[in-house]
Amino acid sequence: MTGLGELDRPEPPTSPGAWDAGPEQAPSPADTPATTPVSEPEAAADREPSAPRRGAADPVKALMHRHRELCERAVDPLEIAAGLEAHGITDRTAARFRHRDVFSLAEEMYARVSRDGDAPPSSAPAAPRARADWVLLTLLPGTLCAAAVAAVHLTHGQSRLFAAAAGILAVALALRAALRRGPLSRTDRSAPGRATTWTAWLLAYAVLGDGLLDSAVAGGPDGLPTGTADGPWPLTAAPVLALALACAPAAWTAHFFTARARRKLAASRGLEDFAAAVRPLLLGAFALFLGALAALLTLCAAVLGEPAAYAEALTLGALLFLARLLTTHGFAYAPAVVLTATATIQAAALAAVFTSRLPGCGFLVTPVETLVTTWGAGSVPTLACGAAALALLVHAARKLTRASAHAPPEPSR
Repeated sequence: MTGLGELDRPEPPTSPGAWDAGPEQAPSPADTPATTPVSEPEAAADREPSAPRRGAADPVKALMHRHRELCERAVDPLEIAAGLEAHGITDRTAARFRHRDVFSLAEEMYARVSRDGDAPPSSAPAAPRARADWVLLTLLPGTLCAAAVAAVHLTHGQSRLFAAAAGILAVALALRAALRRGPLSRTDRSAPGRATTWTAWLLAYAVLGDGLLDSAVAGGPDGLPTGTADGPWPLTAAPVLALALACAPAAWTAHFFTARARRKLAASRGLEDFAAAVRPLLLGAFALFLGALAALLTLCAAVLGEPAAYAEALTLGALLFLARLLTTHGFAYAPAVVLTATATIQAAALAAVFTSRLPGCGFLVTPVETLVTTWGAGSVPTLACGAAALALLVHAARKLTRASAHAPPEPSR
C-alpha cells in the first residue's frame, strides 16, 4: 500500500495548438521571432501607443483555447479554478500569467468567456440538500439487517439457514440501493464498482472470520457454523449490525462534509487557503462518523449479548467509510487497491493456518498463531484494517482537500 500519492492523478487533456508541446506558461521573450531592421518612420509608428493584441502574445487566451470546454460549461469562476487545479495548474503557474493565484486567473477567464460569447452569467451551484428518498434508503440496510439477525436468533435448523440467506440477500439489495442515491453515490455511475467484492469479503470475515481463525488455530473447526456464538464455528453479528445501522450516519456525515467544503470553496481565495480550511473539516467528519459507529456498536453488543470488539469494528468501519468517501468524489482506484490488499491479508492469514497442516509447512502458522495467542483472533483484522484505514486517511487528506474534488461533475455525453 505504498505510493498512494501517485494514485488517482488526473492527466491533462491534449488538444491541437501550439501550447500542447509543453507545460502551460506564458511565452518568454526568447520565444518570439527575431525582427528585421525597420525604417525610421516605421520605428516611430511602433513607438505610438496601441491596444494590446489578443493572439499568440496573449497567454490567457491561449490557456482559454486549450481549456475551451471547461470555460464554456462553467457556471462560475470557482468551477474553472477547480478544473484548472485538476489539470495541474497551481498558484505558482498562475503567477506566470500575471495572477496572484488560480482563483484570480479563473475569474479573468470566466469574465472573458462571458464577454466574448455574450453568455448570461449563471448562478453558482448550491450545496447539495438532503432529500427524503436517500434519507429513507440509508435507513433501510440497518432495518433489514436487524430483522435478519432477529430471525436467525428466533429460528432453528434449516429454517435458520433460510432466514440467514434471505436476510443476506435483502441487506445486500438495500445497501446497493442506498449507495446509488444521495451522498454515498458514485460520481461516475457507469464505472463498475471494483471494490464491491472485497467489501463483501471484509463484511463476511467480520461475521465468520474470527470464529474460523480461532477454531483453526486450535485444530478445528469441527463442524459448520450453527448461527450462534457458542457453536463449533462461532459467529459475531454485533459488528456487522452496527455497520449496517451506521449507513445512515455515514451518509449524513458525507453530506455534511460535501456541503461545508463547497461553502469553503466559495469563500476561499487560493488553493492553499482552501486546503487549510477543508483539512480539519475532513478530520472532524471522520471523527464524527467513528463516534456514531462506536455508539451503535455499544448498543448492538448490549442487545445481542456479544463482545463489542471495538478495535476490529471501528477500524473496519473507518476503512469502509474513507473508501466510500474517496469513491464518491471521483477517486475510486486507491480505495479498490487498498480494499483488495486488506482482504488478501485476511485470506492469507486463514490460508496459512490450514496450509501449515501439510508436511513441512508448520512454520507458516507461527506469525498468525503468535498474534492469536497474544491478542486474540480479532488482532489480525484489526491490524490489517487499521493500517489500510490509516493509509486511506493520508490519501484522503491529500485528495479531498483539492478544489477539483468538490467541483460539480461533468455532464455525461
